[in-house]
Amino acid sequence: MSLRAEASALQDELAHLRRTLHGIPEVGLLLPQTQQAVLQALDGLPLEISTGHDVSSVVGILRGGRTGGGPLVLLRGDMDGLPVAERTGLEFASENGAMHACGHDLHTAGLVGAARLLAARQHDLAGDVLFMFQPGEEGFDGAGAMLGEGLLEAAGRRPDAAYGLHVASAGTKRGVFTARPGTLMAASDDLRVRVVGAGGHGSQPHNSKDPIPAAAEIVLAIEAAAREEPAETVATVGTLAVVPGAVSVIPGQTRLGVDLRSVETASLTRLEAAVRERVAQIAQARGVGAEVALTRAGEPTELDPSLATEALEAARRLGIGASETWSGAGHDAQHLSALAPALLLFVPLHGGESHTPQEGADLDEIVQASR
Repeated sequence: MSLRAEASALQDELAHLRRTLHGIPEVGLLLPQTQQAVLQALDGLPLEISTGHDVSSVVGILRGGRTGGGPLVLLRGDMDGLPVAERTGLEFASENGAMHACGHDLHTAGLVGAARLLAARQHDLAGDVLFMFQPGEEGFDGAGAMLGEGLLEAAGRRPDAAYGLHVASAGTKRGVFTARPGTLMAASDDLRVRVVGAGGHGSQPHNSKDPIPAAAEIVLAIEAAAREEPAETVATVGTLAVVPGAVSVIPGQTRLGVDLRSVETASLTRLEAAVRERVAQIAQARGVGAEVALTRAGEPTELDPSLATEALEAARRLGIGASETWSGAGHDAQHLSALAPALLLFVPLHGGESHTPQEGADLDEIVQASR
């Protein structure tokens, strides 16, 4: 049976696993239900299994049957969900207040499928495979945590190449896989902006210093600053908190959560400087205090040019549409690219939606991912 036929034969099994995972999303580094589901799905395969101590990771090593000490290839899939209330209307939708709104249920099911396909070919493998099921990709540095717990010791050596899959959040036709040599994914910097005024009764704005108008100006100024940079550089305000938050009270302070992204480090540096400058100018003009703190910083994800080219060509040989693109999403895959030549392939989503309550993907894409 061909690889294509074997992958297609796994569709029902992988679809069931994906739906199971979709219904039990967990956030962060501790994913006990997800970890158990993965362990059950891998049960019976000729893998050397290990799990994390302080994180719910799963590592499986498949030793190739050919002698001669071939390469070690790492295959990675992330498992964690997001704190998003699902509104897809699917019969297997999550009801626990979290959601697989970035395709990690698909990533995990696809990696299980790859493990099954490769295990069936164990005796023909001229090397070993490390399957990395990772928690905490969504802002918890799960890859770094797994490395800290001895991911590399599981196989006894560093990988010669590392591959991962991720859903594509925009602009990709269904059925088309994408990758790109060099810089593939953006750096993501998070800022916390705190605006401090003088609160008071809602009837006496003249005796108060309302921080909300200043915060509103800051939001618009951040949007304008991003427009001065290349199209690949963006800035959004994802959270805005008002303290104390009563309708008849002029608040004493507001807090904004700001997300800056770019595939160019220099552009990201300019944007952060512009945001800081404009926050200071607005605060001074409004007579309020303001402070800006960097809460997270990253670097663009650089991937191996030769692996990207080979993967795109391999997809085309399998009859899968493939093209080059970049992504504004940040990712902790840079940990892997520091270890070995690394590659991420992208799987398209419905309508390009990701990190939303409507996110979803076709079951066929899981089979394609496994191939």
